[in-house]
Amino acid sequence: MTERSVIVCPPTKGEGRQVRVDGQPVGAACSLRGLAEIMRRPGWAGMDEIDVADSPVIEWRGGGPEVW
Repeated sequence: MTERSVIVCPPTKGEGRQVRVDGQPVGAACSLRGLAEIMRRPGWAGMDEIDVADSPVIEWRGGGPEVW
C-alpha cells in the first residue's frame, strides 16, 4: 500500500484550513471534527478527532492541530 500525502494548510480568516490529499484540494476544515469528516472521503474510514490530531501521515503547516 502506498502512503498518501495529507497536508493541512495554514488557517485563513473565515475559511478554516484547506486540506490537500496527494496534492489535490479535498476541502476546508474549521475543527478536528471537520478534518476527520474530510479524511473519511479519501478513504480513511473510522478516523476521529484524536486520530487526525495524532496521525503521522498528516503534515500540519502554519500550526498544529490546536490551531484553527
